[in-house]
Amino acid sequence: MSEKLRVAVLGATGMVGQRFISILNNHPWFEVAVVAASPRSAGKTYEEAVGSKWKMDEPIPESVKSLVVKDVSNVNEVVADVDFVLSAVDMSKDEIKKIEEEYAKTETPVVSNNSAHRWTPDVPMIIPEINPEHADVIEFQKKRLGTTKGFIAVKPNCSIQSYTPALTAWKEFEPYEVVATTYQAISGAGKNFNEWPEMVGNVIPFISGEEEKSEKEPLRIWGHIENGVIVPAQSPVITCQCIRIPVLYGHTAAAFVKFKKKATKEELIEKLVKFSGKPQELGLPSAPKQFIQYCEEDNRPQISQDVYYEGGMGVSIGRLREDTVYDWKFVGLSHNTLRGAAGGAVECAELLKALGYINKK
Repeated sequence: MSEKLRVAVLGATGMVGQRFISILNNHPWFEVAVVAASPRSAGKTYEEAVGSKWKMDEPIPESVKSLVVKDVSNVNEVVADVDFVLSAVDMSKDEIKKIEEEYAKTETPVVSNNSAHRWTPDVPMIIPEINPEHADVIEFQKKRLGTTKGFIAVKPNCSIQSYTPALTAWKEFEPYEVVATTYQAISGAGKNFNEWPEMVGNVIPFISGEEEKSEKEPLRIWGHIENGVIVPAQSPVITCQCIRIPVLYGHTAAAFVKFKKKATKEELIEKLVKFSGKPQELGLPSAPKQFIQYCEEDNRPQISQDVYYEGGMGVSIGRLREDTVYDWKFVGLSHNTLRGAAGGAVECAELLKALGYINKK
């Protein structure tokens, strides 16, 4: 019997579900044992259910092709032979909240890519390099749910990954005001160019709900646990615009920052490239060896050259320079479905395993 933890992927036929399956192929700690999706896919093999809608560059893993898709709403059937689940279900926010709690109450840990529980006060929203200590709130959540092993943990929105790590690395200089504009890939909407031809050569200056997430979620990540819940930080104040651009992968951010304490360019760059966290200390399988790279060239970071930095799990920062209104400005880049979505959730699951929250049933 394999010593790997057995995983069920919920929403396995969608883009993030496909990315989960691709990432977990030959993963050293985890293996996909169950795939679950909507009733229209249930009963088909995974290969039949996905058909021509497989969106990854690499083919469907052989180990998953013949798995019979289960109905995601048949919770007890899905969890019968798995140790935890990765969730990317496509439902309304209220439906997601309900079904993820149902899964957790079967004593099955849930690591979710969805936004539904990001503001549930006792659910940790984790970027493993930044706030691994938020996992401590899980014990309070389990008391509320009445579980001993089951809980929910989530990863944050993909758009914040291209600037939040830099602001975290600069914490000692006390950033207090940030203006950010994100330029977001179409895969962030779960689509490619075949499905969204009107995006070719086009820019859409609106992504529903994205600006509020981009402004508020970093504050929750920088928050602290108090009385069994996560209390968001009050600073820095962030204002954001989010724009959809015609690229497949990669979210770029142009950010302007004011600091309470003065810093030189050399000091800021040093903080970026030396920034390291719990995943690097623990040697998690998905963790980039160097979380943040600084690009010295004036025309970097670029999606074509930098989006797959550290296998898509690293963050690229460049064009750091003094500003005439703010103190400093910079450009950040992160891979939205690797670092920003499925990869970030898998790294979160690795962290929770290493910390003892996810184990064999």
